[in-house]
Amino acid sequence: MSEISRRILTLIQQLKISYGDLSSITHIPKSALQRYATGETEKIPLDRLELIAKALQTTPAYLMGWAKEEEPTSIPYHLGNVRPMPKMVKKPRLGTIACGKPILAVEDAEQFDSVPAELECDFTLACKGDSMINARIFDGDIVYIRSQPQVENGQIAAVLIGEEATLKRVYYSPEDNRMTLRACNPLYRDQVYEGPALDEVKILGLAVGFYSHIRHEQ
Repeated sequence: MSEISRRILTLIQQLKISYGDLSSITHIPKSALQRYATGETEKIPLDRLELIAKALQTTPAYLMGWAKEEEPTSIPYHLGNVRPMPKMVKKPRLGTIACGKPILAVEDAEQFDSVPAELECDFTLACKGDSMINARIFDGDIVYIRSQPQVENGQIAAVLIGEEATLKRVYYSPEDNRMTLRACNPLYRDQVYEGPALDEVKILGLAVGFYSHIRHEQ
């Protein structure tokens, strides 16, 4: 097995990510990913190597053996080898993102999630659907949100549209008074709001992390 294959396989095992989910993130066929990880195919195109590295939270240089061994820096869905858990705090879960009206009052929250204390997180939301899979956020994942009324262009945020919340990348053009909400899945069209329609749109906060419930392949 080549060094590239060994490192890819090691990270897949550490992150506990299935080949199916990795394929959804990178758009590389699952069969090809399996061949790369087992060493059956050793020559990996650079563009694919970059996609795999990003999905596995590392760099192409690391996968190619040019950088030192290191663990991925995800929080907190893998522990590594005998790695201590970070200090955790409880934050209120205020509803389900992209599905129905969220509970916006902290005092009304009925469920709480454990969140790393180092994160500036005010509340959490459960993600529903597949619109953010290329950001590695899947159906059922818990997203950590920091309350703030504005975000920078391209950042992922929880946005309230009327009475429905959604998780999207936000782009705002002050010149045109236009806001574009973009999914991280090419199957979904941009949602564009301008003029009076912007009155129905409110940024709830910035996504600062998430907890993933990644499925294992049988």
